[in-house]
Amino acid sequence: MNGIAIAVSRNTEHAFSKFNQESIRLLTGLGVEGDAHIGAKVKHRSRVAIDPTQPNLRQVHLIHAELHDELRAADFIVSAGQMGENITTRGIDLLGLPTGTRLHIGDLAIVELTGLRNPCSQLDRFQPGLMAAVLGRDEQGKLIRKAGVMGIVAVGGEVRPGDPIRIELPPEPHQPLDRV
Repeated sequence: MNGIAIAVSRNTEHAFSKFNQESIRLLTGLGVEGDAHIGAKVKHRSRVAIDPTQPNLRQVHLIHAELHDELRAADFIVSAGQMGENITTRGIDLLGLPTGTRLHIGDLAIVELTGLRNPCSQLDRFQPGLMAAVLGRDEQGKLIRKAGVMGIVAVGGEVRPGDPIRIELPPEPHQPLDRV
């Protein structure tokens, strides 16, 4: 179940999309160097408005390229970084991983998954109907959030497109990812 990083992105400003880079540097306990969401305390505007002292569990945003494929098949125009992710992956069922999973990316970096990205209305401002397209329901009617996962930087390092990603599951019992 290993995968690959196919794109890495950041944006110094609080904007919906991020710009593809040749590499990004992950800083332990902080996030992506040069990204607007870097910091030990929460940086997402909606979360800051509620409590700026809460820990930043959303330092790194990852989306699986397979979601982009699905969205393009539904006539959306999306590419790596446009939905705000820092790392676009391929070959990993990100949404199916448990909380606390460690993704070893490239030579050194380790991102520990904290939860699911909760899609917001910015998706519809980017492309009408996109928010509904990244939400679904399972057989029991439970909401499925498909807009990627969030994590913290457990070990810093440089990440580049083409870097392998190795999955390290946490000890059992596993807890499913929930919105963070």
